[in-house]
Amino acid sequence: GKMTIGEHISEKLGLPLLHNHVTLDVIWPYIGWNKKTFELSDQLRLGMFDYISTEPDHQGLIFTFVWAFNQEGDWEFVEKIKAIFNQPHQELYFIELAASLDERLRRNETENRLQKKPSKRDIAYSNNELLTAAENHRLNSLPGEIKEPNYLKLDITDLSPEDSSQQIVQWVSDIENRKG
Repeated sequence: GKMTIGEHISEKLGLPLLHNHVTLDVIWPYIGWNKKTFELSDQLRLGMFDYISTEPDHQGLIFTFVWAFNQEGDWEFVEKIKAIFNQPHQELYFIELAASLDERLRRNETENRLQKKPSKRDIAYSNNELLTAAENHRLNSLPGEIKEPNYLKLDITDLSPEDSSQQIVQWVSDIENRKG
C-alpha cells in the first residue's frame, strides 16, 4: 500500500516519509476517532509542511494519505498543501496509487502495516472501515481530473512495493533529467 511504497521511495530518495497514520495514531488514543481527530491531524501536518517549506536546507518529504475525490474538504486540503509548498526551490510530485478492492483488503492485513499502524490492528474493524470508505467515497480520480504537471497514476494491484517504488523513482528521475 501507500505506506510501504512510500518507505521504499523514502529509502531510495533519502527523504523522510510522513504517512497518514503518523499523525492520526498520535491523536486517536486520547480523543478517539472523530471529526476533531482529523482536524488536529491536519493542523499538525500543515504545521510540519509550513516549517519544511520555509527551511531552505530541508530537502523535502514524502507524504501519503487517502484522498476522497468526492469530498470538497479533501480538495481544499490539497490546495492548502500546494500553497504552502509554492516556493521557487520546491517541486511537488503527485502520485496516485490505484488497486483493486480485493488487493487492498489483502494488504490491509500485512505485517508491516499492522506493526506501523496500531489503529489498524483490529482487522475486522479495519476491513469494515476500508469497505465503508470504498462504498462512500470515490478513492480514485477520473481521467483528466488531476491537472498537476507532475502527476502519475499507477495501478499497483499486480505490482510489488519494490516494483511500484522503482517505477515512481524512475518517473521522478525522468522529470528531473528533463529539467536539466
